[in-house]
Amino acid sequence: MSIQKEKKLLDEVREFMRLKHYSIHTERTYCDWIKRYVQYHQMKSKNDLEGGEKKIEQFLTHLAVEANIAPNTQNQAMNALVFLYKKVLKVPLTEEINAVRAAKKENIPVVMTRVEVSQVINLMEGVPQLIVKLLYGSGLRIMEAVRLRVQDIDYEMKQLTVRSGKGAKDRVTTFPGTVIPLLENHLAKVKTLHQQDLAKGYGEVYLPYALARKLPNAAQEWGWQYVFPSRNLASDPRSDKIRRHHVDPSVVNKAIKASAKKLDLRKRISAHTFRHSFATHLLERGTDIRTIQALMGHKDVSTTMIYTHILQQGGHGVLSPLDDL
Repeated sequence: MSIQKEKKLLDEVREFMRLKHYSIHTERTYCDWIKRYVQYHQMKSKNDLEGGEKKIEQFLTHLAVEANIAPNTQNQAMNALVFLYKKVLKVPLTEEINAVRAAKKENIPVVMTRVEVSQVINLMEGVPQLIVKLLYGSGLRIMEAVRLRVQDIDYEMKQLTVRSGKGAKDRVTTFPGTVIPLLENHLAKVKTLHQQDLAKGYGEVYLPYALARKLPNAAQEWGWQYVFPSRNLASDPRSDKIRRHHVDPSVVNKAIKASAKKLDLRKRISAHTFRHSFATHLLERGTDIRTIQALMGHKDVSTTMIYTHILQQGGHGVLSPLDDL
């Protein structure tokens, strides 16, 4: 597909996704998979998109066999291509797609001890440290943490409202009281920054779905501002408006990696490790599995049950027979 044709196709995809209020991350991911699909089949025009079932099947098989991708990644590619044909091109996929499936691996989540969590957090500072405290203290995913709005925090009830989490669902989770004074001090600085933006004619924040149209003044209101804003103003790729977006997750990930390296931890630590540790440590304290499921936002309790398996293994559960000798 020529550069000109490729741009037209991707522009069509972007236009549809923005009309339906897909997130910018989903938009970029889907466009990337569509681009890879077009390049794999060396398509030159939109006519080459015909016979989608067989071509999707070949591409997905290539990803599983040659690219050796994970099952979730293959599913993501499948979703992007089905979206392209059914939603954007309005072409029904009537034949069955029998691609070779990527081998599914049963990965056990990496969990830190309470001491390790404390050590990693204590080596961090500033905004990354505060975000990590919420990852562990509230069981948040990294994107849920950076997307928090000021109005999502309830100090009196000690709870956080997670908006449009995984599966586009809202949920309420616990909020650590020890973070309150730190967060209040942080938000005082954020509010000053917001007031400075307003004085310069900016101060708007991205609003999801049709809220920007229904609530024309809400984008500048304090309650809708991000708890963890970016240092710099930037142009919104969807509207070209100059806004202050939330902090980039890579800032937090780099700080976590640096702390883990200083401690010489042998475990592979990431932002998600704190969420796994949150659930596991709640189980150790005797918290009900259904309660943890709700706090984590898991659709099925079987997903949450993985943490019970962790506790039943090794030193948490079965005693080695060598220790009886």
